[in-house]
Amino acid sequence: MITRTPARTALAPGAEWIRSAPVWLCAAVLGIAIILAYAGSLRVPFLFDDADAVVKNSTIRHFWSWEIFQPPSNGSTTTGRPLLNAGFALSYALSGDRPWSYHALNVALHACAALLLFGLVRRTAVRAGVPRATSLAFAVAGLWALHPLGTETIVCVAQRTELQCGFFYLLTLYCFARGVDDSAAAWRWHSCSVLACLAGMATKEVMVTAPLLVLLYDRTFVARSFSGAWRARRGYYAALAGTWLLLAALVVGGGGARGVAAGFGRGVSAWSYLLTQCEALVVYLRLALWPHPLVLDYGNAVVSSLADVWWQGLTIVVLLGLTIWALARRPVAGFFGACFFAILAPSSSVVPLVTQTIAEHRMYLPLAALAAGVVVLAYRRLGGAAPWVLGLIAIGFAGATFARVQIYQDEIALWQDNVANRPNARAFTALGVALLHAGRPADALPALEHALALDPKNLTAARNRGLVLLQLGRADEAAAVLVPLPARDAGEADEFFALGNAFAREQKFAEAAAAYARTLALDPAHAAAHANLGNIRMLQGRAREAIVEYEAALRLHPDDARVRENLQLARESVR
Repeated sequence: MITRTPARTALAPGAEWIRSAPVWLCAAVLGIAIILAYAGSLRVPFLFDDADAVVKNSTIRHFWSWEIFQPPSNGSTTTGRPLLNAGFALSYALSGDRPWSYHALNVALHACAALLLFGLVRRTAVRAGVPRATSLAFAVAGLWALHPLGTETIVCVAQRTELQCGFFYLLTLYCFARGVDDSAAAWRWHSCSVLACLAGMATKEVMVTAPLLVLLYDRTFVARSFSGAWRARRGYYAALAGTWLLLAALVVGGGGARGVAAGFGRGVSAWSYLLTQCEALVVYLRLALWPHPLVLDYGNAVVSSLADVWWQGLTIVVLLGLTIWALARRPVAGFFGACFFAILAPSSSVVPLVTQTIAEHRMYLPLAALAAGVVVLAYRRLGGAAPWVLGLIAIGFAGATFARVQIYQDEIALWQDNVANRPNARAFTALGVALLHAGRPADALPALEHALALDPKNLTAARNRGLVLLQLGRADEAAAVLVPLPARDAGEADEFFALGNAFAREQKFAEAAAAYARTLALDPAHAAAHANLGNIRMLQGRAREAIVEYEAALRLHPDDARVRENLQLARESVR
């Protein structure tokens, strides 16, 4: 137990600066290292879940409107998370649809969270009488902040949900620790702790475990017993527990689940999801020790049989058992283990998150607990060599993180890497769409067809396959794909408009007219579709119908001289 090892171990020659380094210098080095490792993220485009969280999110467009606290209820990243939505609104106010400010704020949040972790660990170690508290805290924060496993969380804009929640989680603990150490201002610090917890509840549901972990921290490092912690600070804990009311209200307000993204009755049973999480937790632990290969999207597959994950399940059961034992016999080690399991519990237990059954960003905050455990163990076993060994590991992590960020800058390379390491229908779809947008339809077609082979019900892959066929000049095949698909939103109108244009060029007037009609069914205000349909009706000798379409087009765009001229010709032809 860390509080029972007060003996100092001599530092290796030349390493004395670590012991005497001022706190501000460690904080500065940590901040600079984070900025250097993630500087390339400012050039990363919007990716994956960013579309729903930011690009299509109309509620973030007006920063001074109450609407920013009313995120969409469609099950996207911001659903039921008003403070997260407000954070995106701040980024939108700074740079609009340009992603640089979103990434800059993500990096800033991560740096602040790392400084909070540094302060929390240092303060805890000093209170416990641990030698080289600053050095130990610097190692914990550095390993965590530069670990490549965190890249998805920091680089993907939508994963600010993890960043912001992690920041408020650590702020809750840090303010509690400050209040314990500063009795004169305890009520101020503990009030800030409660407010931070409240903000976290409005950011992500993972915050539900924060009051419990604060109590466990108190029992482990301060009061030494649950009863002592409660007697000393029962008012604080009552207020902390009161923050659950906000989370409950947000969950109930969302219908008890996050739309189609999470909850029971979404096509995945609690048992299957639990089995999948056995695999997931082992994957997370492996990546914490050896962060390769990293994967953006693991897909939404689930495990249906215990036989498929028996050894992973056994591993998790053993680790849980060891954590429970350690909580009683080795409280510090037990605290690290409890943090890992408790923070992951809301997303990695029995409540299905059907859109992403495994996701590396969920390890953002649990990784801090593992980093702390590894550093404490290293300082015990390696003595004065520990700072050098951990420093080399941190440098290696920083280099790997920097390289991983570069991959995120190239969407095609990112998805190629994904399908190579974790092939799934959604990743193949994303690769096909990226290739299509890059003007490479011939390369996009195999990826989209592979996606449909894995998931024949993948409407996004089917729709984009139709667009690829259209760009390749295969209009009949494109129509066979696009026409049977159910309409989803007005944005699809342009797809059928392009299809109509392709048929018109081939002088297939009936097919062109049908495509333009589908365009107008999706978007009645599509002036060009009205005009082109009018042209088709004229070519079919149906001038009166053409007049109707030309007049509709002019009502939308009265200054269109060509349409006005065509309308005059149509009227003359029926006289």
